[in-house]
Amino acid sequence: MNKNLVAAPMNDQGGAKAQPPHAQMREWRAWGLVVLSALVWWVAWNSLQPLADWITYTLLGLSPVSALGSSIAFFLYDVPKILLLLTGMIFLVTTIRTFFSAERTRQLLGGKRQGIGNVLAASLGVVTPFCSCSAVPLFIGFVEAGIPLGVTFSFLIAAPMVNEVALAMLFGMFGWQIALIYLATGLTIAIVAGMVIGRVPNIESGVEDFVWQLSVGKTSSQPGERMLWSERFSVAWQSTREIVGKVWPYVMIGIAIGAIIHGYVPANALAGIMGKDAWWSVPAAVALGVPMYSNAAGIIPVVQALMEKGAAAGTALAFMMAVIALSLPEMIILRRVLKPRLIAIFVGVVATGIILTGYLFNFIL
Repeated sequence: MNKNLVAAPMNDQGGAKAQPPHAQMREWRAWGLVVLSALVWWVAWNSLQPLADWITYTLLGLSPVSALGSSIAFFLYDVPKILLLLTGMIFLVTTIRTFFSAERTRQLLGGKRQGIGNVLAASLGVVTPFCSCSAVPLFIGFVEAGIPLGVTFSFLIAAPMVNEVALAMLFGMFGWQIALIYLATGLTIAIVAGMVIGRVPNIESGVEDFVWQLSVGKTSSQPGERMLWSERFSVAWQSTREIVGKVWPYVMIGIAIGAIIHGYVPANALAGIMGKDAWWSVPAAVALGVPMYSNAAGIIPVVQALMEKGAAAGTALAFMMAVIALSLPEMIILRRVLKPRLIAIFVGVVATGIILTGYLFNFIL
């Protein structure tokens, strides 16, 4: 949270004082811009398919049945669609995040028992910013706050795997049903995996000794309840620009690969390798995904194209979950605070959960 944001003045009873006229005008202006932006977003969203078809088949003169025409139309439609979804979802989620700080998150999780703590940690992970580079400070901060290791792992699993980027892209490409199932199964994996890891005998010995000796200073950031809406929207817009600015190249590359698969890979070519009939395809997909590195923006368009060409939904989504939740760079970074034994347990438990989820997806979809 931005430390330079000014909290609204408080009266003696703790409630917000009446805002001066210029502050009220700023609030109304902020809401007006948000509403106007939402209307523009909606108009743009409904214009995507006709515009992509016009550019591909009228302006460029490509045939709808040609491989090139199909690939170009796929690319021109999916890129702006995903970027619009990301912009809207990230702005909304980041606005919600302004009610929480890192210190408040630790306070909510601190002192919670196994089970309740795992559920709360996984739920907070969905709306909490996380990337591989923040794994170590987050882990150290949680340990210093006295949060059980199992609860900490539930947070570390849910945050990268079930985030607004993944959910927005799944919603845009597969519909709300797939996005909702993914949310439920991702949270289940995070909760159960954290509980299993937390019950491993002598689990604390898997953490490097220096972590227990560190005294992490408390953050000075405030919980955020006193921020004005104009300040929340400002933080949300800044975060949206930063996140979209970082992931848009992955979106472009992922959709480009997906467009090539969509247009040029023969139908059902992947059914024998990643189809439901190949029982070994789910663990093989997870094993392939673990050492890879990508994020939701780069891998989900590829998953969509694979499924269109015959890959089973569970197999493709298990591959995606392994890439996002068990990326090799994150394991390397976590090695700074975890010993190899605990990292192996972490990878094994999460990979097992993903494999079971893949089979579940194949069964119900």
